[in-house]
Amino acid sequence: MGLGYTGLPLAREACAVGMRVLGLDENSAVTTALRSGRSHVPDVPDTDLARMRAAGFTATTDAGLLAEAGVVVVCVPTPLDEAGEPDLSPVRRAATAVGAHLKPGSLVVLESTSYPGTTDTLVRTLLEEASGLTAGTDFSLAFSPERIDPGNGRYGIRNTPRVVGGCTPRCTAAAAAFFGRLCDRVVEAGSAREAELAKLLENVYRSVNIALVNELAVAGRALGVDVWDALDCAASKPFGYQPFRPGPGVGGHCIPVDPAYLAHWARAAGSPLHLVELAQEVNAAMPAHVVRRAGELLSGAGGQLDGARLLLVGVTYKRDSRDLRCTPATPLTRLLRRAGAHVCYHDPLADTWAVDGEAVPRAARLREAAAGADLTILLQDHGVLPVERLPDWAPLLLDTRGRLRDSTAHVL
Repeated sequence: MGLGYTGLPLAREACAVGMRVLGLDENSAVTTALRSGRSHVPDVPDTDLARMRAAGFTATTDAGLLAEAGVVVVCVPTPLDEAGEPDLSPVRRAATAVGAHLKPGSLVVLESTSYPGTTDTLVRTLLEEASGLTAGTDFSLAFSPERIDPGNGRYGIRNTPRVVGGCTPRCTAAAAAFFGRLCDRVVEAGSAREAELAKLLENVYRSVNIALVNELAVAGRALGVDVWDALDCAASKPFGYQPFRPGPGVGGHCIPVDPAYLAHWARAAGSPLHLVELAQEVNAAMPAHVVRRAGELLSGAGGQLDGARLLLVGVTYKRDSRDLRCTPATPLTRLLRRAGAHVCYHDPLADTWAVDGEAVPRAARLREAAAGADLTILLQDHGVLPVERLPDWAPLLLDTRGRLRDSTAHVL
């Protein structure tokens, strides 16, 4: 259930080992495209989809077909609502639909990231109420966090260890047996709650460390210290240190969203995680810092943000990825527009891009666009971009990735 960045790669792996796979999604545009052989997930090219279809895979919006399934893996989104709080409505709809068609002996696995207790309270209650069956006795219920890294050509579902945790030991064993056919290694958690927390911990770890170097980048500039050089020096230590780099903000589905689920859970239990919440604030403030730096640079060149022509280079959230989910380029563009700047972008991996429903003009030729811009801002240093040529082309250049420190470019 759910044929996005998590569900479709999982379906591909299941097809590859000979399972009969049905893909269910609420979005009819997605299922129609998949049935016609067009994949919307970059990590699952059309050639892979063709092999899946040849193996019997089909996509549908018909929840009634759940009655045919012996295993249901729920891979629906877990976004935030307008107030920045967890929105579990997709999980609720999925669990209710599964429960209405659940049969004895089935295995239900939640992959959608959420706070501890989601599986064995919310999902379990909805399944049991809709089906009249009992988890751990009549059917198995477990949580197994997705570990998809979009664009990662080295690690996929097969060679990334799979964590599973069930509502009962019997449920854990059932989930481990299923994923043992898809993954080289399965790690059994103490329960679904530990598996849920493990997923949040993985991404909160990155959020906190990214916030640390982001804050250091801002402070270093104010104090006259080259933080990028300090980071390079620290990275030479062969133990006890893992390098992280500053940037214009965080993106993707995980790092901007998952800490909110963990913070919500802890605060609701009366044990707020202050470090996690502070890291969110620091990372969310980076687009505003980029705007301040842009204003400073333009002012130093005798200009101002209001009316300035700005070029954003690389707007996807991740290097060498087409993924625009929660990209920091979006809040940055929103702030630049409010300041009166005219924003366009160049990104070979993003043919179209809109912010708040308004399309951002796309510059087809990087050299000409950089030469004509009052300020060029490098946001994402894709391998397909001639990043090293930007100092020659752009009269004024802000490098948020630290790639061009030995040039005329200005850094965060």
